[in-house]
Formats: sequence, C-alpha cells, structure tokens
Amino acid sequence: MAVRRRRGPRRLSDEERALWSKVAESVMPLRPEKSLDPQEPAPPADDLSGPDPRTAPKAPVRKVAAVPQAPPAPRHRSSRPAPIERRTLQKIARGALPIDGRLDMHGMRQQAAHGALRAFLISAQARGGRIVLIITGKGRSGDEEAGVLRRQLPHWLEASDLRPLIVGMAVAHRGHGGDGAFYVQLRRRPGPDR
Repeated sequence: MAVRRRRGPRRLSDEERALWSKVAESVMPLRPEKSLDPQEPAPPADDLSGPDPRTAPKAPVRKVAAVPQAPPAPRHRSSRPAPIERRTLQKIARGALPIDGRLDMHGMRQQAAHGALRAFLISAQARGGRIVLIITGKGRSGDEEAGVLRRQLPHWLEASDLRPLIVGMAVAHRGHGGDGAFYVQLRRRPGPDR
C-alpha cells in the first residue's frame, strides 16, 4: 500500500491571482483605523545606553495575598419543571397509570390557588400519590395570553418549597382537560415505609 504524502496548499493560477486582486481591491475594510499594515514606522526605541538591567539593583518583591475567587454562578434553571416522559404520558392518557388526585383551581384568586396547590401537593405526596391533575383553566378566550393561573403554575412548581416534591409536569390529554390542565408527577416520598 502506497503511503500518501501530505502536500502543502495548492498554488493559485495566474487567472485566480488576477481574480483575487480584483476582489481584494473592491473590499472596504470594516475598521480602517486598525489595519494590518501600519502606515507609520514604529517610534524609535529608547536609548539603550542606560544601566544594564541584569546588573541593576532589584526592588524587593512583595507577596500579594491571593484574591478569593467568586463562587461559580449557579446554573440557570428554566422556569418550567422537566417534562414527564413520553411513555408515562401515554400510560396516563390510556388509563393504565391512574391519576392519584385532582385539584380544580377554576375561579380561585392567585394567592388562594397557590396556597391550595401547595397543600394539595404536600398531602398527595404524603398519601403516596405519583400522578396528580391540576386544572387551571385556559383563561378567557378573548385574551391573547393564557390565563393567570395557567401561566403561574410552572413558576409555583419551580419555587424552592415545591421543587423537591416534583419530578415533572406536562399539559394534560384532551380527555383530562387539554390545555387547561396539567399532569404533575410527584417524587416518591422519602423513608423506608413507602
């Protein structure tokens, strides 16, 4: 088997050089003040007849205390909890995986809905629930944005008091409320007596 030698760059033909020079002349530099070829010669070097730096007395070196580095910035987490796995969603939609509880927040104000959500999720996990259905409603049909509770739910689930309880969330199947409802998957409760 023959050994291939790596060749250098291909040489340009006269025609290619002529074309390149035309293209190069038509180009305007982005920053004319910073060109690669300095127009002015470099300023003359300082007088070298001064003291020899190797024999000049050296100033004492001071030790500088190490500057403590700032801790790394925390990773930005999205405002939405992780999605529920596709196979789990299919099982819920088919009815193979039961919904362990439902919370209907229709007509509730934000503060009342947040309190009800928190209490519901804590008690559902304590009962050993794994999948719960949270009904927020879609909001008014005339609004361009989704309803307030629908928008707030991911933020509430991401809050530090509820985040440890949540594995993921997903928009519910049409039979369970569609865009106006969410499945929330809860973590198994800690402890040996699950």
